[in-house]
Amino acid sequence: MSKRIGLLANTQKPRASEMARKIIAWGKREGLKFLLPPNEASILGLPGLSDDEWRSEVDFAIVIGGDGTFLRASRYVMNWDIPLFGINVGNLGFLASGDPENATRDIQMILDEKHSIEERHVLEGQVIRRGSVRYTMFALNDLVLTKGAIARVIHVEVRIKGQYLTKLPADGMIVATPTGSTAYSLSAGGPIVPPHVPCFVLCPICAHTLYARPVIFSDNDRLSLIPEGDHRDLVLTQDGQLSYEILPSDRIDIRLSSEKKVKLIMLPSRSYYELLQEKLQWGQGIVSPGQPYRE
Repeated sequence: MSKRIGLLANTQKPRASEMARKIIAWGKREGLKFLLPPNEASILGLPGLSDDEWRSEVDFAIVIGGDGTFLRASRYVMNWDIPLFGINVGNLGFLASGDPENATRDIQMILDEKHSIEERHVLEGQVIRRGSVRYTMFALNDLVLTKGAIARVIHVEVRIKGQYLTKLPADGMIVATPTGSTAYSLSAGGPIVPPHVPCFVLCPICAHTLYARPVIFSDNDRLSLIPEGDHRDLVLTQDGQLSYEILPSDRIDIRLSSEKKVKLIMLPSRSYYELLQEKLQWGQGIVSPGQPYRE
C-alpha cells in the first residue's frame, strides 16, 4: 500500500521552501504525492488540504526547518497518530536531525520501512486560577515560568503531589521533558536525559541561592509551581513559542501526559547517542588511547 506523505515546512525560511520544492519535484518523478496543509500550499502555490483533511489523510509527515518548526509540527499533530521526520535546515537540530543533503534517500528509507518509531513524552500543564482551570497546554520540550523585562527575582513555591518541597528565589523555572533536556534546560545547567526515560526535570534559572539544584521527577509525580508576591509580569511559555499570563496566587500543575505522545521517525544511522556526539561535539579533539599527543 502506498504511503500518504505529509509535508510541513517553515515557509518563512527561503532554504526550507526551496527544499520543500525539491522534495515535491523528486516525488513527482518517483510517483509519490506529498500532501500539503493550507499554509504550505498557499506559500508554495500548490493544491492543498484543509487542516482536518490533512491530519486525517497523512500516514507520516516530513518536517522541513529547525527544531522550532518541529515543535510547531508536534502541536499540529498532537491529537493524531502521525509520526514526524525532521529535515534540518536550521542550526543545532536535535529534533529535526535529518541531513538536507540526503533528504530524498532518507524519505525512501522510510517508505522502505527501514526505520523505527520512537515515542516522546509530553508535558501536560494546567494553570489553576481561583480553583478553576484557566489554561491547559502540552509541550514536547518544556514549560518555562519567567518574569518580565524588569530584572527582579521571583520566589516560587514548589510542591510535589501537593506536598511542600521548597521555595526558590530565581529568575525563573524550567520544567523539561527528556526531549527538552537538551534545550533551554541544558543551557541552565540541567542534566541530559535520554528520551526513553519516563521522567521530567525541574531546573531553576539563575537561582539566587547555592542549594538550588535541578531535580528529576518520575512519570507518577505532579509538580506544582506557585509564584509568591504581587508580580504582574509573570509569563508561562510553552516550548518557547506560546505564552500565558500568570497572575499572583495562580498555581501551575505539571506532569507527564498519560495520554499524549509525539512519534518521531528514527533512521538506523541516526541514533540518539550518535546525535549527542555530533551536536555536542563530544570526543572531538580528544587524544585516542595509544595515540601520541602532538602540539
